[in-house]
Amino acid sequence: MWRTLIVDDEQPAVKSIRKLFLKAGIPFEIIGEAENGEAGLQMIRELRPDVVVTDINMPVMDGVKLLQVAREEGFDCRFVMLTALSEFEYARQALVFGASDYILKLSLDLQGLKQTMGKVHAELERMVKMKKADKWFPEKQQTGPTDHVEMNKIIAYIEEHYSEDISLKSMSELIRMDASYISDLFKKKTGKTLTNYIQERRIQAGKMLLAETKLTISEIGQQVGFENDNYFIKIFKKWCGVTPNEFRKEPKNVL
Repeated sequence: MWRTLIVDDEQPAVKSIRKLFLKAGIPFEIIGEAENGEAGLQMIRELRPDVVVTDINMPVMDGVKLLQVAREEGFDCRFVMLTALSEFEYARQALVFGASDYILKLSLDLQGLKQTMGKVHAELERMVKMKKADKWFPEKQQTGPTDHVEMNKIIAYIEEHYSEDISLKSMSELIRMDASYISDLFKKKTGKTLTNYIQERRIQAGKMLLAETKLTISEIGQQVGFENDNYFIKIFKKWCGVTPNEFRKEPKNVL
């Protein structure tokens, strides 16, 4: 369940939203309420909600300012703005600051809520996947792994296509350079041969799937680009010192 905070100074509106959330049967749990943006910000700091459903027009601090300050303080919770027709420009401004969507208060109904929160649910799931990827692949955060443009193109290609058949010849065709020259230059710039770089990337992906999913060893090997189970197990043990099954059984490797 996604933890949800409601920020609105109109109690009838809050009660209506609560009823709709219950009827909708969506994976969102309301964990608190605040009557203005200042109180809402304090609750964001304390409760760390996944979602904030906030009115735009409120005393003390309005919803757009709440969103802006929350972003400045580093909170990445999703925001859904509640607005009246006359506040439409404020709603558009909120989207600029990163709000997921807005809902017109006067036309809020069950179907509209389901549609909006369905979008938010998808965003939150993507965020979770990205955070997991950052844990296992911190090098993806680097914009330029080397100081050579063409080698960076190869690395970027491997990041996106590591599970496919990648060879020195195909990389030669990708950047239109001599294969032997690429082989020497790639090792010079990365400290690894192209084959070892690809293997390491596949093994890292395999480690993530072993820790984060219940896929079989065979399924994982195929997904990360190994032609058969035995070869996957052999290369995995070469890089990790343990078999995939042994790795999966270690508690420290599972979130």
